[in-house]
This record gives sequence, C-alpha cells and structure tokens, in this order.
Amino acid sequence: MTALWQAISTALIETVPEKKCELVNRLYDELLPTVNLTELADFPIVTPSQDIAGFPHKPLLVAPKDVPKRSFATEDGYAATLHAIAHIEFNAINLGLDAAWRFGRHAQQELGKGMAFVKDWLRVAREESTHFTLLNQHLKSLGYQYGDFEAHAGLWEMSQATAHDIWERMALVPRVLEARGLDATPVLQDKIRQRKDVDAVAILDIILRDEIGHVSIGNHWYHALSAKRGLDAMQCFGELLRKYRIVIFKGVINTDARLQAGFTQYELDWLYEIEQTLKNYIKAKII
Repeated sequence: MTALWQAISTALIETVPEKKCELVNRLYDELLPTVNLTELADFPIVTPSQDIAGFPHKPLLVAPKDVPKRSFATEDGYAATLHAIAHIEFNAINLGLDAAWRFGRHAQQELGKGMAFVKDWLRVAREESTHFTLLNQHLKSLGYQYGDFEAHAGLWEMSQATAHDIWERMALVPRVLEARGLDATPVLQDKIRQRKDVDAVAILDIILRDEIGHVSIGNHWYHALSAKRGLDAMQCFGELLRKYRIVIFKGVINTDARLQAGFTQYELDWLYEIEQTLKNYIKAKII
C-alpha cells in the first residue's frame, strides 16, 4: 500500500469526528501535495461489499420517519436543525473519502484520470471537514454538540447502494442528494435570519459556496463516465431516478446555484417534467 492509500483508509475508518477531521485535513493539506501519479497504481481494487467507513456511537441513527419533529421556534428544535446539517456534513466527509478510496482505481482504468478523481474527492472531504467543524463549534456555543440528537443514515445508505458502480455513485450522490442542499440552504438561511443568528447564516454561506463546487465535481465525472460508456447522460439519469424511486426536487429550486454547479436549464426543465411523472407513478404504485 502507498502512503496515500494508508492515509485515506485511516481517515475513513476513524470513528471520532474531531479526529477524523484532523486526519482529513492533514491528508489533504500535507500529504496529497507530495504524492505522484505512480502511487495510484498500488491502490487495491475495492469490492462493493467492502465498507470500512467509521461512525461515532452517537448520534443514534433511526429511520427517517422516526426522526423526532421539533419546532424551529424552540431552543432544542433550533439546535436539532443545526445538528441535522452537521450530521449531513459528517456523512459527507465519509462520502468524499469513500469515493477516493473505493473508485480511484476504477477512474484510472475507465478514464485514465484516477489521480484527478482522487484529488477531487479528497478536496470534497477536506471542505466537508471544515463545514462539520464550524457547525459543531457553533452548536457548542449554543450549549449542544454533535451526537445530542437522533439522526438518520439516508445519505450513507445511498452510498452503499451505489458501491458497485462509480457511474451510479456520481449520478446519485452529488447530483441528487448533495444538490438538494443547493435548494434548501437559502430557504433555511431566511428562517435563521429571523432568529438573528448571523454566525449560522455565515456558516451556511460557506457551505453553499463549497457545495456548488462539490455538485460540479459530481457532474463532471458523471458526464465523463457517461461519454466513455457511450450513454445518453440525461436519459440514463432519468432511468436511474426511476430505478431507485428518487425524487430530486423538494420545494424551491435554486436554479442559479444548480446552473453554477453544471446543470443546464434544459436539463433542469426536463428533470422537473420527468419528476412529475415519477411522482404520479409512485403515488399510483406503478413502480
């Protein structure tokens, strides 16, 4: 194993959030600039069943429907909302690490750009580490911390469902799950402004800026892989949404952010139309 592979594995398997962030930061800031292209050749092939991602013993993970509903107007309810965002960011650290760890060799074999792929996803992990740290520090300033509330594992479950195929992972994690954050963040910021929590609004500004870049990375690799496989990227994406029964848009669509992240207006309009059909199919229990 190379030093890079060992460092990615060590960060991915770590269960203590603060330690994981420290390892990711050191990996990206200090080790990555020193590696060379030949190191990727020594990355082992990871099978779909392999999963070493580490998670802390808290928060308690429950089904999405079982996450308690809390009022945004109460202190606990507001803290739970910030906690939910921190939980997404912690999962996103593992997602970035797992993409580099699991699919680096695949990107090399299929596209001849394995190191570029690894660097992109380690950058994602590094920025998600910053997001999580900022949110957890803010929670502590309010008298709470990560792990104080229940959470769900929906984001990580999708990563497990796509562990068999780099193309499906690029299609469904950054382009669907992470892209939802582009839509939700401005709406959430408006609600937070009513509480006059300027620090939280500023943190979400950083997250929105970086998430545009993360979705853009996913878009780039999804389209590159689609082209290499001779697939119609839009048509096949629609088929994946139907296969996994996924709804993309939930409420307001942040068109400007999605355009910056690599979607086209034509694609967004097309996705909106097929989503209405998909919702009708799901409602009618056709799929």
